[in-house]
Amino acid sequence: MKKLYAAFLLSMTVIGASAQAPCPVIPAPVKAVLTDGSFILSKYTRIYTESPSLKDAAAYLQQELVQKELMPLALTQEEAAPNTILLTLDKTPAEGDEGYTLHITGKQVRITGNAVGGVVNGISSLLQLIRLQKNSAGNIRIDGWQITDAPRYRWRGFMLDESRHFMGREKVLQLLNWMAFYKLNRFHWHLTDEPAWRLEIKRYPRLTLIGGAGSFTNPLVPAAYYTQQQIAEIVHYAAQRNITVIPEIDMPGHATAANRAYPQYSGGGNAQHPDFTFDPGNEHTYGYLTNILREVNMLFPSGMIHLGGDEVSFGTDQWLKNTGIKKLMEQHGLKDLKAVERYFMERMADSVYGMGAKLLAWDEMAEVSLPKDKTIIFWWRHDKPAQLKMALENGYDVVVCPRLPFYFDFVQDSLHRMGRKWGKGYSPLKDVYAFSLASLVAEKQQGQIQGLQANLWTETVTNFNRMDYLTFPRIAALAEAAWSKEERKNYEDFTGRLKKQLALYRDEDIYFYNPFNPSEIPEPVYFRKDKRNLSAQEN
Repeated sequence: MKKLYAAFLLSMTVIGASAQAPCPVIPAPVKAVLTDGSFILSKYTRIYTESPSLKDAAAYLQQELVQKELMPLALTQEEAAPNTILLTLDKTPAEGDEGYTLHITGKQVRITGNAVGGVVNGISSLLQLIRLQKNSAGNIRIDGWQITDAPRYRWRGFMLDESRHFMGREKVLQLLNWMAFYKLNRFHWHLTDEPAWRLEIKRYPRLTLIGGAGSFTNPLVPAAYYTQQQIAEIVHYAAQRNITVIPEIDMPGHATAANRAYPQYSGGGNAQHPDFTFDPGNEHTYGYLTNILREVNMLFPSGMIHLGGDEVSFGTDQWLKNTGIKKLMEQHGLKDLKAVERYFMERMADSVYGMGAKLLAWDEMAEVSLPKDKTIIFWWRHDKPAQLKMALENGYDVVVCPRLPFYFDFVQDSLHRMGRKWGKGYSPLKDVYAFSLASLVAEKQQGQIQGLQANLWTETVTNFNRMDYLTFPRIAALAEAAWSKEERKNYEDFTGRLKKQLALYRDEDIYFYNPFNPSEIPEPVYFRKDKRNLSAQEN
């Protein structure tokens, strides 16, 4: 009889546990238990920081509560003060630097991180709980969640291309807020390309004054770019949110905007891609570009610079006619233009390494011999899994960002017409969420995978509505795909939590795609004022 009673109690415990409402946080925490307690967030709530190193984390919490018109909170020096949010550090090796615990009781909210990044992740979970439970006015009651959490991947990234269309400081700050909200921690900033150069370099002012003019759809728009002061502000804002900003300065291809400003360093191109390359046969090119990278490295304390290195063959038509390149090939025994390209990248890589930074590059560089501990390869060509395999076999760490499903300029609905497709392929929400490397990466190579990243190229992104529509809600799916291990992912559970997030998008006037009612918010159109670079949209 006792055994039957014990079995009955066990079954009731299981039923009770399964009946618990799912934790609404995205990405889903590793472990989340709902207790009977709750915390009342009010104007009397204070924030306590255990360590001076948590000052920026506290500022992040304060800023978000004020910006979202929730509750302005002051700091306190009293750890035991009632109605307090405590931010503390306590290393738990098994959970890495970004692991955290979030304990909510009637008296306090305690966020403990393995490092500052872990505390920020805990704050992001708390902010979701607050915003999802916000009432119309007054105090906010937060359910008593006990969360223990840590990410799967160290790199959870989002890339924004601003060469083709300039979004500006306020939109970038908004994007950083949402990245932090979903615990994405790498902002890859594509600042230079064919249409325009968007980063102030004091030694070469024409890069922005001349190269900063125009866009992908209109070459006549006035110069738009970020000053070095604005870069510093954005980098600090991101750091408060546990986001590392990585600049991309494209070379040797995609250099048209720079070459408009300083044509003496141009290696030429073709009718479709004029002045597409820098000149590897001009010895002064290397000093010029190194000077630029020195300023870039000073502005971005990430210790990482992305040099592109992709699609160079789009504009090498004039290289074989270039006497300097012919001489270079003879001097160094370079048998073809691919070898010239490798020579160029190896020299520029040495410049980056000499600054104490890591080199990042697209998967075309997987075959180049570079220091494995100082180089990260980005696998983007989903149709060329051999490039991923080569990068891993050659010993490189890899960030995974294949066009399908992680290029967010691809449409997310089969009926959409204004973005890209790959044949009939596109990037719906479910594919972003369900992406798996199981069939692509051997178990012994899993440690070389830095993480996942989505890339938003902006050929068709002429305004904020299109940027929002292509980003939301796929950014939430990306976040959970990069945070959660395969065995923990559940698309049905994710979409249940995602539905609650749509109200938050509306609160911030985000023009999002609604996967639950696709006709509710129409796909925004874009208009092209010229036909230059049309092929770049098709490739």
